[in-house]
Formats: sequence, structure tokens, C-alpha cells
Amino acid sequence: MAVAPVFVGAGIAWGEGVAPRWLVFALTLACAVLIQVGTNLLNDVSDFERGNDRADRVGPTRITAAGWATPSEVRTAALVVFGLALLGGAVLVWQGGLAILAVGLLSLLFAWGYSGGSSPVSHGPWGEVCVLLFFGLAAVGGTYYLQAGAWSLATLPAGLAMGSMASAVLLLNNYRDLAADAAAGRRTLAAVLGPAGARWLYAMLLLLPLALPLWLALRTGSGLVAVTTLVMAPLVLSLIVRMGRRQGTALNPVLGQTALSQLAFGLLLAGTLLL
Repeated sequence: MAVAPVFVGAGIAWGEGVAPRWLVFALTLACAVLIQVGTNLLNDVSDFERGNDRADRVGPTRITAAGWATPSEVRTAALVVFGLALLGGAVLVWQGGLAILAVGLLSLLFAWGYSGGSSPVSHGPWGEVCVLLFFGLAAVGGTYYLQAGAWSLATLPAGLAMGSMASAVLLLNNYRDLAADAAAGRRTLAAVLGPAGARWLYAMLLLLPLALPLWLALRTGSGLVAVTTLVMAPLVLSLIVRMGRRQGTALNPVLGQTALSQLAFGLLLAGTLLL
């Protein structure tokens, strides 16, 4: 979820003829991954302390709940990871200025607010929206800005596509955990929509991005970018069918494959934009 939008943002810039800034690209990629890792670590320890990770958990094993590390150790690890992200981000701010400082600080604020505080984002229906913004629009647009030195409306549809697929990952995660979340008092978007509504939204979040390569092919006159849609369509349809037929732990492989589909989509799209 963190890697794919960085490749897409850079791919758009380089496809427009912008000279690659490889060190900046590497730091952007590192910071994006570090922020996601830190967010996951905080979510891990927060869910354990709030009593959300119980013995009947159906999701993948969690570090704190499994006893592999103490809550204090996991929280310290998260702070170290965020500290590294701040160090890399300082270089990016030096390169990109106040605009990148704003994007970076908002990203870190979201990372903390997702699990922290009295009303964490992860406990309400706005998680998918935040993921759409930060793993889509902000990541793609910010990466483009760091490469090209300017904002571009061309990043908006790509950011929406990447964010949409990232949101599908979170939606599926919460769909799998509907029963456990209800017991813990969490009212996620999947809970608000109900099982049928969540399945429909999951399908839309994966299908709508496939229109982007087709639109780009018409806009640029190059049919090569449409290959992304042709390659991804069978995988996306397979995920939608399997999501609708499975429950509980059987959804874990589908969850991982949904995340990988976003990565595959991003790499394919970036690659075809460069050719």
C-alpha cells in the first residue's frame, strides 16, 4: 500500500520527461514504508491494550497479542520507526519545501490518529476515506511534486485509483472482523454498510481503478497503458468472487492478494507510462 503510489507518482513525472531524482525517490519510498510500518506497530499495541485482539481473533497473528514483544517494546519500536521517517522526511522537506512539510506532518498525524487517542480513526467509519487520501492522493501527488517540483492535476485520477485499491484492503480487513469489532464496540465502515454493502463497495473500489489505464490510453494516444487493465481485470474479478464466498480466516489469503493486486497495478501502470 505504501510502495505502489510512490512508483505511480514517479512514473507519471518521468513519463512526462522529468529527469529522475533517484536519491529523492529512494527517500520518498523509504519514508512511505516507514510511516506504514509505524502505523501498523501502533495499531498492533493499541488493539491489544484496548482488548480488541482476543483469543478468537481471525486475522493474522499480532506481535503484542502473541507475546513476541511487550506493549512497551512495540510502542518504542513504533517511535523509532517514526523517528527514522522524520529524519528522511527532513531531507525531503529540504528538497520540496513547505508543501512537503505539510504532507509529511499530516501523514504522521494520521498515522498516530489511526490507532491513538480517545477516538481512533480505526474504530469509526472514516478509515477508508483517510486511506484514500494518504495512500492515494497525498502519496501520488507528493511523489510527483518531489520529482517535478510542481503539482499536477494529472496525479488526481492516479491518486484516486491507488487510494481506492488501498481502501479495498482496509475494507476487507474490517469485513473479516465484523463480529469481533462488534463485540469490541468498533463501528467501522463495513459495520455501517453491513455485509452485503461491504461486498458491493469492495467490488467498486477494485473495479473503478481499472478505468484509469483505459482513460490514459485515450488521452495519450498510446494503447500500451491499457495493458494494465487487461492484465489486472481477471485478478480483480477473482478477488471479488472469492471475497463474497469466504468468511473468517479463509479471507486472510484474499486480504494479502488484494494488497498485492494494488502493488501489481501500480508497478504495471508506472511501467507502461514510462514506455
